[in-house]
Amino acid sequence: MSKVSTASPSQIGRFTSEAFAVHLAEQKSAPAWWLERKRAAYAQFAALPMPRRTDEAWRFSNIGTLSLDGAVLAAKAGPVAPVAGFTPTLSFANNQLVSAHVPPALAAQGVIVTTLAEAAAKHADLLKAHFMAQPQKLGSAKFAALHSAFVGDGAFVHIPKSVELADPVVIQHAASGDQAAVFPHTLVVAEENARATVVDLLVSAAGGRHLAVGANDLYAGHGAQLTYIGAQNWSRDTLAFQLNSIVVRRDARAQSLNLHLGARQARHESLSQLQAPGAFSEMLALTVADGTQEFDQRTLQIHQAPNTKSDLLYKNALLAKARTIFSGLIVVDPDAQKTDAYQSNRNLMLSDDAEANSLPGLEIQANDVRCTHGATSSRIDPEQEFYLQSRGIHREAADELITFGFFEEVLNRLASDPIHEALRDLIRSKFQK
Repeated sequence: MSKVSTASPSQIGRFTSEAFAVHLAEQKSAPAWWLERKRAAYAQFAALPMPRRTDEAWRFSNIGTLSLDGAVLAAKAGPVAPVAGFTPTLSFANNQLVSAHVPPALAAQGVIVTTLAEAAAKHADLLKAHFMAQPQKLGSAKFAALHSAFVGDGAFVHIPKSVELADPVVIQHAASGDQAAVFPHTLVVAEENARATVVDLLVSAAGGRHLAVGANDLYAGHGAQLTYIGAQNWSRDTLAFQLNSIVVRRDARAQSLNLHLGARQARHESLSQLQAPGAFSEMLALTVADGTQEFDQRTLQIHQAPNTKSDLLYKNALLAKARTIFSGLIVVDPDAQKTDAYQSNRNLMLSDDAEANSLPGLEIQANDVRCTHGATSSRIDPEQEFYLQSRGIHREAADELITFGFFEEVLNRLASDPIHEALRDLIRSKFQK
């Protein structure tokens, strides 16, 4: 009779000091400041403990299934087919660039779409100022440090002052190979009065167990309008972390929409900082959770200046025995008078066995504000379901139609019809599995 292991998950897994030394050797052409940042990040990663049940930032999370064991730095991989409906500008597989199709018109406008490695060499000041510049405040400092230590490459997008992009910049990050660990990163800087849409696609080339620890840094300068779309569809055996940071300056508008479909267990943290008057941040998310998937969503809206606005709407559709956790906090600093902040988490329960946990919250230190927050969880209206079934639509298709109706409020906020349709197709593909 075989023994069942009772060993607790390792604090560092296979990300040992020896593995880090090998990684640094592969980065030998990087500038000294980049390597020094990596060394500091690795020391922090190795020193920090794994999350514990007593950690408030991990309340309701399934801590017992969080493990770095088995995952190793991904080996080199070939190109991966693009996600239907999107044409990647840059495509990465296993932390390395595998294809680039940057239209000449972008360079003619002064737009930079390149890799982090090239940005470190040619645009060091921008990279230093914005790469992982915001402190992690939502619980995943250990995984952020792991990402900083082992990130091999990623996307760097810079839109100069007053430049408007007609078409989206699309970045695809793929994982390939069993037990592959990937660290996708996208950094976007939209300067004063720039206007752009950036799409991040996070996918698995095939099945297999993966560890994905991704991050992005979004900066909207004065008067800029930046739209960010993140679509995650990792394999169903993936443990995923995604750390989003948004900085919004004076009279700028940042819209982010994150679609969550894949992974066994996925944690998504989104920090939005409104740093100057007139800043507006719109934070949107859609999740389809089925089987035994767990999606853990943590958000923080920080109003640091007067006359700023944020609007958060997260919608989850839950099937089978899936679980979701939403924990959101609006913070209004003492000087942030005339703040207008909204936060809503809505859950559509498609199964009696699904579980949704919601923890919206406010921390207000100013006295002239308008802040609202709330959460709802509801079952499908039996009359709606019966109406569709009575017209020959089987239950699964009826649930899909009702879910799309539930999601349209979010999708309709996108200005781009092609992106709207491409996201609908991605969502539909999950129902068809």
